[in-house]
Amino acid sequence: MWWRSAAIYQIYPRSFADGNGDGIGDLAGVRRHLGYLKDLGIDAIWFTPWYASPLADGGYDVADYTSIDPRFGTLDEAEALIQDALALGIRTIIDVVPNHISDQHPWFQAALAAEPGSPERERFWFRPGKGADGSEMPTHWESNFSGETWTRTTNADGTPGEWYLHLFTPQQPDLNWNHPDVRRMHEDVLKFWFDRGVGGVRIDSAALLVKDDTLPEVPENPGPGAHPNQDRDELHDIYRSWRAIADSYPGTRVLVGEIWLPDIDRFAKYLRDDELHTAFNFDFLARPWSASELRESIDATLAAHAPVGAPSTWVLSNHDVTRPVTRYGREDSSFAFLKKRTGTPTDLVRGTRRARAAALLTAALPGALYIYQGDELGLPEVEDIPEELLEDPMHFRSGGVDPGRDGCRVPLPWSGAEPPFGFSPAEASASPWLPQPSTWAALTVQAQQADPSSMLWLYRQALRMRRVLNTTAEDEVSWRSLGDDVLAFDRGTEFLSVTNLSDRSIELPDNGGILLSSSPLQGGKLPPDSTAWLRTQHEPPEIRA
Repeated sequence: MWWRSAAIYQIYPRSFADGNGDGIGDLAGVRRHLGYLKDLGIDAIWFTPWYASPLADGGYDVADYTSIDPRFGTLDEAEALIQDALALGIRTIIDVVPNHISDQHPWFQAALAAEPGSPERERFWFRPGKGADGSEMPTHWESNFSGETWTRTTNADGTPGEWYLHLFTPQQPDLNWNHPDVRRMHEDVLKFWFDRGVGGVRIDSAALLVKDDTLPEVPENPGPGAHPNQDRDELHDIYRSWRAIADSYPGTRVLVGEIWLPDIDRFAKYLRDDELHTAFNFDFLARPWSASELRESIDATLAAHAPVGAPSTWVLSNHDVTRPVTRYGREDSSFAFLKKRTGTPTDLVRGTRRARAAALLTAALPGALYIYQGDELGLPEVEDIPEELLEDPMHFRSGGVDPGRDGCRVPLPWSGAEPPFGFSPAEASASPWLPQPSTWAALTVQAQQADPSSMLWLYRQALRMRRVLNTTAEDEVSWRSLGDDVLAFDRGTEFLSVTNLSDRSIELPDNGGILLSSSPLQGGKLPPDSTAWLRTQHEPPEIRA
């Protein structure tokens, strides 16, 4: 089954490639570079939302699931792209955002125009406010984007009206998943896109859909399933119905959940064989550059997936997360949204070295691998975007404390010595929607593709070898003890991965040869912050993860 070990490349459409010269990435740009993706060695593309949207939150405020945003192209172009990619052996995975829709969606516009208690409002969470004059919010739930989670409406006569719930921005009203219309609409969306050949669906904020309809405050320490707006037990019936739809189509149509849960057992419940196929492993992504931390995450991830027979997934970054080259160069190399601060220093040389090592480490692990566009080029986070060009609501809703996510969404550099680096056609008059650093000339695809020392070359070689590895090696890992701050594991009897997270070079075991290394060996030793793949010649020790 392709999805169990797939290499999946995430495309943020606005920033991948601009085909028509308006400074915004589009489907024409993606189609132009499908050959690049095939040469990279990926099995599937995951697109962040490409639907019609006001872009209040980068497309995660969907106004119409059955049309493509005109900035990106047309439905015909999307259908052609899906087929063009399939012809190259690349499947397409699309995003759905079931927790909320855009405030410009016809449903919400109808709800605003309707009276309190109307059927139109029952698809959402409209409630009267507390207090004598209704001026207090119905709850004090925390927003995922900082700030408040309720916005008050205005009645037709100009008086203050009811409040509506939004766990994200006010432009993203939460849907009421107790309402049959909501369930039916999303089932129709799945069928619409499966009919057009998509290979899977990635489910945004998959653990947030269902709310306790009594709307209680969040307990100090909610027990399993007791949080009023996260990980509710009723979610599983929804995903069982989605799985039945996916399974009714030929081939395997994959359901991938975005699930941030600290409880590994609760997490694994979503991966039972009649629910989701896979889910993102955010725990690994969030860990610092530490052998003990990464080993703990790998062990916990593999153990959580084993009872339900689901493949693990390995992710270093995405369109919401600080790029690895920047994050791994920081004193605190872990990731958490609440810790992000403008002006945090980094060492990009160290960060690049560690990002190369992390790329090989994750590619060596059994399961599916996700690669965010530009990580294969070693792009750093862009942290000096002028304030007037920033768009991310996380930045503005935090009062500027959070730098936001625009820095990992800057358009890709393809060729040339100056911006727009081939992102737009040569005759384009519009600049890219976010500015590219002039220093990216050395990081373009053109500059890296023939350079054996480049990040792109490393990724291409790793993905080529990984494809062979996954057909010959075991899905289990056997740990080796090679010293403190070293992660070493075998997969079967012929492959060994060694990652040196220490501050000294280390001896490598006797082996049948180096397959690939993220850094040149120094006197036959593996330098700090490096990973090497080795061909082994003898039985590994039996220390199972």
